[in-house]
Amino acid sequence: MSNKVNKNVLRAGTITAGTALMLLMSSPAFALTRDDGDDPGPGLSVIETLGLFVALPIVLFLVIAGLVMVGDKSPKKAGSKG
Repeated sequence: MSNKVNKNVLRAGTITAGTALMLLMSSPAFALTRDDGDDPGPGLSVIETLGLFVALPIVLFLVIAGLVMVGDKSPKKAGSKG
């Protein structure tokens, strides 16, 4: 095997091992039983979920884009021709 292939194999093995370790460390997050002191709040309705994860990002994008457009207005040069 060439040196380039060896590097790719090593990289793939490292990524696989790292991913496996991350999954093993996060396994309590997917537990079927709740821990002591774990008190989840009330669930979101469909409207609240759409507002939070769809409407709010769109509104924030439009506000930021509007601020960029307002701040980017540069005066037009009168005497320049193509």
